[in-house]
Amino acid sequence: MEYEEIVTYFASQKEKVNRYDRSSWDDFVKRMGLRLSFPFIHITGSNDKENVSHYLSHIYQAAEYKVGLFTHLAYATPLEEIQISGEPIPEEEYVRIFNQYQKDFERASLSVFEIETFIAYTYFNEQKVSLALVEAGLGGDLDATVILGATPILSIITNVSLEHTAVLGTTLSEIAAHKVGIVKEKSMVLLGKVEETVSDIVRIDAQRKGSLFFTVDDYHFEKYRDPFYEFNYRPYEKLEILSSAHYLLESAALALEAVKLLRLHFPLSESAIRHGLIAKPLPCRMERFHNVLIDESHNVAGIDRLMDSVTSYANGTPVHVLFGSMRDKNISVELPRLGKDAAEIVLTTFDHPYAKDEMSYFLYEADYAFREDWKMALNGLLQANQKDLILITGSSHFAKLARDYVKKVLQL
Repeated sequence: MEYEEIVTYFASQKEKVNRYDRSSWDDFVKRMGLRLSFPFIHITGSNDKENVSHYLSHIYQAAEYKVGLFTHLAYATPLEEIQISGEPIPEEEYVRIFNQYQKDFERASLSVFEIETFIAYTYFNEQKVSLALVEAGLGGDLDATVILGATPILSIITNVSLEHTAVLGTTLSEIAAHKVGIVKEKSMVLLGKVEETVSDIVRIDAQRKGSLFFTVDDYHFEKYRDPFYEFNYRPYEKLEILSSAHYLLESAALALEAVKLLRLHFPLSESAIRHGLIAKPLPCRMERFHNVLIDESHNVAGIDRLMDSVTSYANGTPVHVLFGSMRDKNISVELPRLGKDAAEIVLTTFDHPYAKDEMSYFLYEADYAFREDWKMALNGLLQANQKDLILITGSSHFAKLARDYVKKVLQL
C-alpha cells in the first residue's frame, strides 16, 4: 500500500476493530518476538500526558539525546504521532514497516492503535533511540503500549479524573487501578497532583511491585509576563514556559521532576532544561488568535483548571464560550463550571460521529443557546464581542476543527 491507502485503510478499520483487551495483542507480540531495545518513559493520565512528553522531548533534545516520541494528539497525522528528535517518521519508512507486516496485522485482527504501536516500537528499535517517550492510549493495564517483559525506566501518572467511564470504571479508584498498569516491577513511578485515594492506590501498587514511588513537588512564585509564565521549581529559579496557560505549569513541574529522577541515567545541563521548557507549546493549549482562545480540554478536571487559567489571564475581560463536546462527557458538571466565570455560553455541534447534537443538550437549552452551525456561531460571537475574549473548548476534535478555521479561513 501507499501512504494514502494506509490512512484510508485505518479509517475503515477503526469501525471494525475497536476493543480494549490484551489477548490478541499479547499473542501477536509474542509471535513476532517484539522486544524493546531502548530505555523508555511510559506516561499515562486523564490530562497532560501529551504536555509532559512534549516538555521532556524538548529538554532531552536540547541535551542532544536521540529522543523517540509516540504521541496521540487528535490533530496529528499517523506520521506525526511517531517522532525522533522532533522529526516525524518519514513516509517511506512508515509504508515500509506497514507493508512488511501487513499480513501479520490482518491475521491477528489488530486494531489501528495496536498497528501504530507496533510501527512506533519497530522504528525506534531500528533507529536505536537514546530514550523513548511513550504515551499510553487509554488507561494503562490493557493498553497496547504495555509490552509484557518490557520495564520502563520511569512510569509517570499525570493525574486521574473521571473519563471513559464505560471502559475504565465509574470511580476514581477504578480508573486509577487501570492506570497503575503501566507501573512495572522494580522500577520507578512518578505521580502528579491527585486525590489522596488515588495516591494511596498508586503507592500501594508500587510497594507491591518493589518499585520506587515519587510525587511531584510544588512550583512557586509563578508570574505571567507576556508571553512567558515564570516560576520556581526546586532547585531551579526563574524558569519560563512560553504560554499564558497556568495549568501547563503542572506539566512542566512533572517534566522537571522526571529529569531530576533520571539525572544519573541521562545527565544534562540546566541550560538544556531551560531551553526545553520554552519550546512552543502544543496547539490548542489556550492558544490565542487575536481575541480567540482555543483549548482542547474535554473532561471535568480539564475544564475546571482551564477556567481558572482563563479567568486569571482575562483579568476582568468578559469571556464568551463556544462549547462542543462528545457524547460521553459529563456536561452536567462541565457547563456549570464554565457558567461560573463565563459571560455567555453557546452550545454547538460539529462533524464527528460521537459529537453531541441538539438533543444531547435539551436539558440545558433553557440556560444556554444552541447553534447548529458552529462556524456561524463563532462569527456571531466575534462580531458582537470585538473587545472581549472568545473561548472555544469542550473537545480535542472540536478544537482542531476550530483552529483550522480560525487560522485558514478567518486568518486571525
